[in-house]
Amino acid sequence: MTPVEVIRGDGPVVLGMPHTGTWLPEEVFARLTPRGQLLADTDWHIDRLYEGLLPGATIVRAHFHRYLIDANRDPSGASLYPGQNTTGLVPLTDFDGEPIWTSPPDADENEARRASYHAPYHAALAAELERVRAQHGVAILYDCHSIRSHIPFLFEGRLPDFNIGTNGGTTCAPQIEAAVQGICAQAKGFTSVPNGRFKGGWTTRHYGEPGSGIHAVQMELAQSTHLASETSPFAYDPGKADRLRPILRDILETLQTLAPTLRG
Repeated sequence: MTPVEVIRGDGPVVLGMPHTGTWLPEEVFARLTPRGQLLADTDWHIDRLYEGLLPGATIVRAHFHRYLIDANRDPSGASLYPGQNTTGLVPLTDFDGEPIWTSPPDADENEARRASYHAPYHAALAAELERVRAQHGVAILYDCHSIRSHIPFLFEGRLPDFNIGTNGGTTCAPQIEAAVQGICAQAKGFTSVPNGRFKGGWTTRHYGEPGSGIHAVQMELAQSTHLASETSPFAYDPGKADRLRPILRDILETLQTLAPTLRG
């Protein structure tokens, strides 16, 4: 199993998919609790949801599951949201705060996982962003995520459908943030919020440097927008997806159109 899959396109947009993978080494899977083995915190079907929406987009996708190591966390282990409940670089609990390991990994194992999985994913992502920026003078990273819409351990109430993260507007040009917000706000039957509970993970914050020609935005979708149920077996709902995909296509096509205007 290769840690990361790269589908190389010729356009200015790069889609990051750090949490769609479900692969775990057999010996690691065996150490998960029965609850952990449900892999409930996967970004279910995000690769299918975005498939074919923007011809020419580059896709960088992790094959490994976030319980092995989370490719959207700071490799140093620093929290993305100090003072708030969250999960770490190598999660010890699920999103409900429940333990997922019968035998948790130690520091040496965590470092081995970082070197074998986290580092290759980001090496691939960094290389593609550099290639795209060299070709177009600018690269736009759109980081694709999803999460259950109701998780009391992480946030109160129900999550909006579209959760746009730019770390308070620092990871992309203002026109990118405004365009994405505008499309989401006008989407009938959907709710949205910029920089709410999810402001962008480590990927968005690490790579988003508008002054250097790399812009980054994270889209955290409530899974109620495209799943039949947010519980096992987490089935894809084609009817829901068919209502959602045109909005996502509009966002990606708009980013592609904006790219030439962002060249320094």
